[in-house]
Amino acid sequence: MHRRSYLILAAVAVLGVVVIWRFSGKSAKADNVADPMPLAAVARVKRGPIENSLTLSGVFHPYQQVDVHAKVAGYIQKIFVDVGDQVKTGQVLAILEVPELSAQVAGAKADIHRYEDAVRRSQSEIQRAESNHVAVHAAYARLKQASDSRPGLIAEQEIDDAQAKDKEGEAQIESTRAALAESESQLTSARTELDRLSALESYSHITAPFAGVITTRYADTGSLIQAGTASNTQAMPVVQLAEWSKLRLVVPVPESAVSQIRLSSMVQVHVSALGRDFQGKVARFADALNDETRTMHTEIDVENSNGTLKDGMYAEAKIALNRQSNALTVPIQAVERNGSGASVLMVDAQGRVEEKQVKLGVESSDRVEVTAGLAENDQLIIGNRGEFRAGERVRPQAVNEGVGAEGTN
Repeated sequence: MHRRSYLILAAVAVLGVVVIWRFSGKSAKADNVADPMPLAAVARVKRGPIENSLTLSGVFHPYQQVDVHAKVAGYIQKIFVDVGDQVKTGQVLAILEVPELSAQVAGAKADIHRYEDAVRRSQSEIQRAESNHVAVHAAYARLKQASDSRPGLIAEQEIDDAQAKDKEGEAQIESTRAALAESESQLTSARTELDRLSALESYSHITAPFAGVITTRYADTGSLIQAGTASNTQAMPVVQLAEWSKLRLVVPVPESAVSQIRLSSMVQVHVSALGRDFQGKVARFADALNDETRTMHTEIDVENSNGTLKDGMYAEAKIALNRQSNALTVPIQAVERNGSGASVLMVDAQGRVEEKQVKLGVESSDRVEVTAGLAENDQLIIGNRGEFRAGERVRPQAVNEGVGAEGTN
C-alpha cells in the first residue's frame, strides 16, 4: 500500500516537471517573439522655402549730421533754435550782425551808379565823335573829288589838311569807344563785387541745409562767430543739425558673407530696447574689408518718420544671404558632414537602414537644402546616428519636428 502511494507521488512529480518545462519553453518562445526591433526616430524629406540669413549687431547713426557754421564773421544778433527743435530745409536758425559788410554793399552800389554814368558819357562822346567825323569826311571827299576832276584847282595843302581832320575824327571815334569799353568793364566788375557782397550779406542769415533736429547749440545771443570758410580755422559752429527721419544702421559683415551681400535687399531689424522689429534696406557698403577685423562696413537705411528710433541705439539686423522658394530640405540633425561631403541614414520601405551620400545647398538655422541624393518623403534617422548601422532593420517612429513623436511603426 505504501509502495503504491510512493509510485503515485513519483508519477505526479514527473508530470509536474514536464508541464513546467513545456510552459517555460512556450514562455521563452513568446518572449523572443515579443522582442521588438530597435526604434529609430525619423523625419521626412519635405519641400518648401528655405533661407540662409546672417544676424549682426550694429548701432544707429543719423542719416546725415553736420555742424552749421557761419560763412561771414559777426555777432549773433538773434538765434531762433535750441536743442531738440525740429527745423525745415532753408529755415533761418540765426541772424548775424555785420555792420562793415553793410557799408561795403552801399559802397559797391555807389560804384555801380558812377560807372553807369561813365558809360552814358562815353556813349554820348561816341555819338558826337561820329557826327563830327561824318561832316569832316564829307568835306574831305568833296575836295578830293574836285581835285581829281580839275587838277590844280585845289591846293594840295588844303587837301592834306582835310584828310588829316578825317583821320583825326576816326581816331576820336576809336578813343571814345575804348573809353566806353573801359567804363562797361568797370561797371561789370562793380556789379560782380555787389553780387559777392550781397551774397555775403545774405550769409548773415544762417539757414538749415536740410530738415532735421538740433542736437547741439554752441552759441548764444551776442556770441562772436568767425567765418568758417577755411579748413585750417577753428571757427565755432552755431548749432549741430542731424537728420533722424531716416537712420543708418552700421553693421560689420564678416568676410565669409561679403560676396552674398546685395544692395536694396530687405533686412529685418530688431531693437531689443523697444521690443520691436523694423524694416530696413541695404543701402551701401564699403566694398572692401577692414584689415584688422576682416569685416566690411555695411549700412542699412531704416525709416524713422515718427522718431521712435534714436541715434546710438543698438539693434540686430537679420540679413537674408540666399533663399530658395521650393527646395528639398531635411533637419540639420539628420546630416553628418565628413570633410567636403555629407551623408544621411535613410530608412527604406522594409525598415532597413541605408547610408546615402548627399549634396547640400542653402542652410538655415534648423534645416538644410539637399540638392542631390534624396527624394521627397524619404525617411531619415535623426538624433543619435551612432546607434544604427547600414543594413540594420529598425522600427521607424516619425517625429513631428518641434512637437515630439507621432508614434507607430
